[in-house]
Amino acid sequence: MKRLLIFAFPLLAMAACGPTLKVTHDVNSQANFTNYKTFAVYNPGTRGDARASVSELNRNRIDQGIIAAMTAKGYTQADTSSADLLVNPITVAKQGQSVSANTDYYGYGGFYRPYGYWGGGMGMASSNTTFNVDKYIDGSLIIDVVDRSDRKLLWQGVGNSQIDGPIKDPDTKIPQAVSKIMESFPKKM
Repeated sequence: MKRLLIFAFPLLAMAACGPTLKVTHDVNSQANFTNYKTFAVYNPGTRGDARASVSELNRNRIDQGIIAAMTAKGYTQADTSSADLLVNPITVAKQGQSVSANTDYYGYGGFYRPYGYWGGGMGMASSNTTFNVDKYIDGSLIIDVVDRSDRKLLWQGVGNSQIDGPIKDPDTKIPQAVSKIMESFPKKM
């Protein structure tokens, strides 16, 4: 299972740029983005097993996607010791499951059946219920943007998707997903 997370999560969590990538964001209402000019991608360390599940190649793809998105918004990349904003990508993967049930009715009669008396006293009927359990990996990329001077969270974007297999062309798909997550980040004034 761990091997699956190491391989599948990084490739898929950021790759679902189509309708399956759910994006949300939140912003600090007190933040004044006109004061910020520079940024740096900042990875303060692992939180449990989350960063360990992403390969170095995919970490680089995520970081490059962030750099491209921030540069397109008018910000300039700087060193972490002098940047106005620190951008921290966090990946999370967890096992999920969905359960569905399907019931087939056989025979006639009963309360809603057309060939019996009301109440079901006249008919013979049976039913069969089958349950399906589908397992999947629920992957998220969280991008935190923090004011470097006081370490306050200013903006957070989250991309979430169910992962069901490897993607084609992660060099294109991962930066596209990062771009979609960062769409609502304010442009530099």
